[in-house]
Amino acid sequence: MRVPRILEVWKMGVVNYSQALKLQEKLTSDRKLHKITDTLLSLQHPPTYTLGKRQTDHNILVSESELKAMGAELHYTQRGGDVTFHGPHQAILYPIISLRDIGIGARKYVEKLELTMIELASLYGLKACAGQKGETGVWVGRRKIGAIGVRISSGITSHGLAFNVDPDLNYFKHIVPCGIADKEVTSLQKEVQQILLPPEEVIVEQLISCYVRTFDYTDVVSKDISSISLDN
Repeated sequence: MRVPRILEVWKMGVVNYSQALKLQEKLTSDRKLHKITDTLLSLQHPPTYTLGKRQTDHNILVSESELKAMGAELHYTQRGGDVTFHGPHQAILYPIISLRDIGIGARKYVEKLELTMIELASLYGLKACAGQKGETGVWVGRRKIGAIGVRISSGITSHGLAFNVDPDLNYFKHIVPCGIADKEVTSLQKEVQQILLPPEEVIVEQLISCYVRTFDYTDVVSKDISSISLDN
């Protein structure tokens, strides 16, 4: 008999990056102590640049004061990966899950995150694929459409993936995205060109569904918690 696997999905709307980071830390701790089940945060951020634990500041091409002038924040994190951008019209998933419970390691986990975005892209006729050696994320040709940066602590994951639905791609011009200088960043809207996309919330639901299938969950509980304060 198949063992039920439960996922709780938090639909959060737009969340400040520092608040989301604080929440992930709390949920990671709770998951380690088995206080909660596997949890998936679905959200967006205001314009935000983040650096991974290698802190490759040289891949930010403008000063922090210039970033602030354009209304963007800069955060240093403990995730893997290089510098990236988060902003409106980008679908972000942060899984807080136990890899030990599902019996996979870090490499397989990243591959499954890539497959989640590849499946979403295929729904719109795009042939996306995982990057070449040393290039995490998801690509359409030589253009990156989805980024991955994860942290794993005691077998519990945090951070996750970001899929470009229709963000302002000009923000990526101020960095060397993911530390790769010779390739560009793209979006779902740019790739499908004149085709009218469904409402953004529909695409986010599709991304969540792709994640659920890829990670083989049997039961999903969704919560709309966009109105709940994250400061407590």
